[in-house]
Amino acid sequence: MQKLSVKFKNTPGNASQVPCSVNEVLNREDTLGVSRKVLADNISDENLHSGKSGQNIRVFVLNMRGEPLMPTTPRKTRKLLEQGKAKVIQRTPFTIQLLYASGESKQDITLGIDPGYSTIGYSVITNDKELISGELTLRTDIKKLIEQRASYRRTRRGRLWYREPRFDNRGKDGWFAPSIQHRLDSHIKLVDKLKSILPITKVIVEVATFDQQKMQNPEISGIEYHQGELQGYMVREYLLDKWQRTCAYCGKTNVPLEVEHIIPKSRGGSNRVSNLAISCRDCNTVKGTRTAEEFGHPGIQAKAKKPLKSAAFMNIVKKRLVEILDGEITYGYITKHDRIKIGLEKSHANDAFVIAGGDIQHRCKTYAITLKRRNNRSIQTNRNGFKPSIRRQRYNLQPNDLVKHEGLLCRVKGVFNYGKWVRLVDSAGTIINSNIKKVELLTYGKGLQFT
Repeated sequence: MQKLSVKFKNTPGNASQVPCSVNEVLNREDTLGVSRKVLADNISDENLHSGKSGQNIRVFVLNMRGEPLMPTTPRKTRKLLEQGKAKVIQRTPFTIQLLYASGESKQDITLGIDPGYSTIGYSVITNDKELISGELTLRTDIKKLIEQRASYRRTRRGRLWYREPRFDNRGKDGWFAPSIQHRLDSHIKLVDKLKSILPITKVIVEVATFDQQKMQNPEISGIEYHQGELQGYMVREYLLDKWQRTCAYCGKTNVPLEVEHIIPKSRGGSNRVSNLAISCRDCNTVKGTRTAEEFGHPGIQAKAKKPLKSAAFMNIVKKRLVEILDGEITYGYITKHDRIKIGLEKSHANDAFVIAGGDIQHRCKTYAITLKRRNNRSIQTNRNGFKPSIRRQRYNLQPNDLVKHEGLLCRVKGVFNYGKWVRLVDSAGTIINSNIKKVELLTYGKGLQFT
């Protein structure tokens, strides 16, 4: 009689040890009503998740016309590639394209978007699983680059003769500042990217609105109130976002936080949001009837008066975003309630999962996405006898491109010697200089970068 080749960790210690047979003949499906696979432990990650990594890994599939199909498993993908029935389109997220005619059966797929000023959360789910999720980190250098370009233009135009003033290049209806327009475009670009690899049928966007006029002056009413745009508001959620869910006085996180008056009401303080902060119970108790300055934090008042950029962003672009995406809307308090109900931590990816209607779906690997500039014009700063010039030639390899060099995967750091040599960085951080002919381009490093 054979012995068990695996130790059952979930067997009670006082259970009688009865020998049994593990003969394959007795474990046939027509003999037993269960699968032949024996679960050696009650660890859910090991028993429920597919793949060795414990993650619900899916490979995205396009048909012959480049249209998205339902994703498949890594095993089936490997078989298709070995048989020459598919080709690799991109490495991250891994996507293949079929080389033969296939069926068009699809399921209902919902995309949840958690918009933000600096980070966007996204999650795509079906009825039983999550297909892709993660967070997109937005660029923060737009304003600086615009100011730099303006200074170059002023210098260049200062050398010209008198020029007629122009007034037809001012902002028009629907115009956004470049930094706001970039954030709006990034939301749309992310949705378009996800729709290019998945047959998404519905989009749900969280619209977190704050009535900044009402929060600055809670007593405003009547005709005076209707002079501003009516918006829903949640003062507590606004303050949590503004103070980044951190005690304004001691910096503690992951503790219960309270709304606190910077200048106490007993000393003439108002309920305006500019006089409110977030603090833990201990700091609020010790502070008592003292002002924030008397409590040893003179910078709290100045910080409280600064507007919340993320709230202003959502108030500006929320309507345009929903119109362009042609999606449904939900609200922040609903997301928070549902996320706490199913026991998820606060994150943009988890919020997006809840926004999409996620509950019992099998979660998947999360992707971190960053945005990289597609073009980087370098203005010559050496003025030793040479006039300033702009390099107009664009080399085939650009910074952050993924390449293969002598069997190694490397990232491009830069190109020199008039485009004949390239400087690479491998995974260990080693700098490699190589002739550009010895390098094979795998993936461009611009635009949306999944990691």
